[in-house]
Amino acid sequence: MRGKFGHFAADGKEYVIIEPRTPRHWYNYLWNDRYITFTSQVGYGEGFAQDEMGRRVMLVVNRYLFLLDVDDNRYWTANHPGVGSGAGGFECTHGIGYTRIRMESKGIGTSLRLFVPDNERCEIWSLSITNNRSEACSLKVFPYVKTALDGFYRPQDYDMGRADFDPDLQAVVGQTYGAFGGPEERIVYAYLMGCQGVDGHDGRNDAFIGPYSDDSAPEAILEGACRNSDCHAEKICFAIERQLELQPGERQTLDFIIGVTVEKNEIQTIREKFIQSGAVEEAFARTTEKLAADIDGVSIDTPDEGLNHLFNGFLKHQTSMGSRWARVRHNGFRDINCDCECLGLVNPRLAWERAMRILCFQYSNGYAPRTFIDGRMEDRNYADNTVWITFNIFHLLKEIGDLAILDQEVPFNDGTCASVYEHIKRSVDYLWNDRGELGLVRIHGGDWNDCLNRAGLGGKGMSVWLSIAWFLANRQFAEIASLRRCNDDADLAIKRGEEMREIIDEHGWDGEYYLAAYDDDGKKIGSHECDEGKIHAIHQAWAVISGADKNGKGAKAMDALEKHMQTELGIVMAWPPYTRYRKDIGITTQKLPGVHENGSVYLHACTWKLAADAILKRADKVQEGIEKMLPANGRWAEKQAEPYIMCNSYHSSAAGYRKGCPGQSWRTGSGAWFLKDIVFYVFGLQPEMEGLRLNPCLPPDWKTCTIFKRFRGADYRISYEQPEKSDGSTINQISVNGNVLTRDILPWEEGAQYEVKVKLGRRAGVPVHG
Repeated sequence: MRGKFGHFAADGKEYVIIEPRTPRHWYNYLWNDRYITFTSQVGYGEGFAQDEMGRRVMLVVNRYLFLLDVDDNRYWTANHPGVGSGAGGFECTHGIGYTRIRMESKGIGTSLRLFVPDNERCEIWSLSITNNRSEACSLKVFPYVKTALDGFYRPQDYDMGRADFDPDLQAVVGQTYGAFGGPEERIVYAYLMGCQGVDGHDGRNDAFIGPYSDDSAPEAILEGACRNSDCHAEKICFAIERQLELQPGERQTLDFIIGVTVEKNEIQTIREKFIQSGAVEEAFARTTEKLAADIDGVSIDTPDEGLNHLFNGFLKHQTSMGSRWARVRHNGFRDINCDCECLGLVNPRLAWERAMRILCFQYSNGYAPRTFIDGRMEDRNYADNTVWITFNIFHLLKEIGDLAILDQEVPFNDGTCASVYEHIKRSVDYLWNDRGELGLVRIHGGDWNDCLNRAGLGGKGMSVWLSIAWFLANRQFAEIASLRRCNDDADLAIKRGEEMREIIDEHGWDGEYYLAAYDDDGKKIGSHECDEGKIHAIHQAWAVISGADKNGKGAKAMDALEKHMQTELGIVMAWPPYTRYRKDIGITTQKLPGVHENGSVYLHACTWKLAADAILKRADKVQEGIEKMLPANGRWAEKQAEPYIMCNSYHSSAAGYRKGCPGQSWRTGSGAWFLKDIVFYVFGLQPEMEGLRLNPCLPPDWKTCTIFKRFRGADYRISYEQPEKSDGSTINQISVNGNVLTRDILPWEEGAQYEVKVKLGRRAGVPVHG
């Protein structure tokens, strides 16, 4: 699939951008557990280190790698073709764990690769330079990092940083004081190192950039050399210089490391580790191999090539990133749990490891914080964070298939410990005990929709969605308790669930669909009685997903959603959008109409609609939902998002000229839940303790399709075949390794390989009964 700006590589594991001026920067994220950075196709981005409590060192604010032709004093960059005298032949490849930018300027070819090596707080830039001229050339190379190690620059500020060149390390080393790795202030070091040596350096921003220039035209470059400046109580930068002589046809590679440490001797350790010949390439190979292995547990082959490319590469990678780094700007408790649940479909053991890490931040009373950042937990008065614990643990338990994991001891944030089972029990109990006068769960400063942040500040407002979500969490807890033979817990959960279902039916139903919430004064939000925001999307989908609906009301609510909220881009989050600020509702009413929570096509909500459509066996709506969400699919509407990754939203027509423009990419739960949609709901691979159940809802156009899944150490290759006018979900026959099954749960033996063939039919056919 080739577009105006680029195309996927054949296997979908890379996206190749051929036009540097994309509608906006198209990013790639590179990370390990200690450091994360992102870069666009022209090298623009940020990078920072983080400790276990979310304290951060903002290392990279922007990056350039300048080249200077010594003979004619012409400069350009290896990352941005529009800087200096410019370059042509542009090609950027975003891959799983790396970005490579290739260009050529007047016979000098460059290839710049960026990656984050596993387990180190640094990023490595490898620059290969080829002299394609017929004569020798003399070049200078200047890697430059704009940093916020010493804080973001502000005019007339007190600058307290220090940076010096260390000849033994061949690095500019900056230092400042900050809390990192603990609450106490300590010296934190950052460095830019030249692995093949350094001929010049600058540590002072006003020396390299100059007080009257900018990042794209440094005075040092214009004058032909670094000033060899140190920095004392001025703004730090990191810049080094290396001169090369290249014969015709000769190619040389230079490696540069930019990193953070709290012990200066660790810089020497890094140097020794990567200075050896071939060490950088070995680290790159290890990193990319590990990242590939982390997400190799599922792959698909469908008639939709765009879906195949997205799913088999970056979608799984995006899910893995979210399960470790949440939404990057902060470490959301809800976000990590949500993405761990979805990563469990691909790599349940890695997901479990990350789930146990985030579980430690839960309070011992069952409540959970919104996030942790800068060394502290921030509750932000949100009500829903605890509910995601059960969703996560329930699905990982089903993937792993071992009840013993529930007995694992995990601390709370006060240092006390309890089993995983006790953690989820307390989370369910907490919300049951935090209900308003109608019996619905209180909303406080927001439920999943953070922007309903003023509906319950007085402690009386109630969330219909959170009550529905609690119903599902409680139902899952009841099943877990039953599996563990904690019969009293199971019986109580079942009784509570029945009560909550009646409450939701009585106080959550608005006649055609479900309400969003009640505010502190008892006024309805998301009702036909409202003048704006009459219907909110996620409540309708979750009524179906949770099974909380009664008498077919979930299907009716989904019909209403289609009637009022469907657009060519997908369903909108709220309709009609708010046009004025409502202090009884919150930030969602401050956002412009058609933007994010206020009536955009919010893709996380769309993923839940897709799940509900699959549960209701509305195969045509499943196909429509997939196509509308896919960033590169223009069948229903054109979008302007990165084609290789999911974004959080598309602005709707209410946003005027911004219709079809994306919200933020990468940092969203829409990617993880879209992955879950495809595996769990569309292909219908639904783990049970006894094995893998098949419960598909395939799009009508998918006459044949295949999914590979690794499950509890066994490999399954499952091929589907459906005739014309199939309903996409009725199973007529399942065969495994040539033998016909009489049930819809597949056999399992660790280490086995299973070739599964599934023939679908119409509802008039004979379904398989489990």
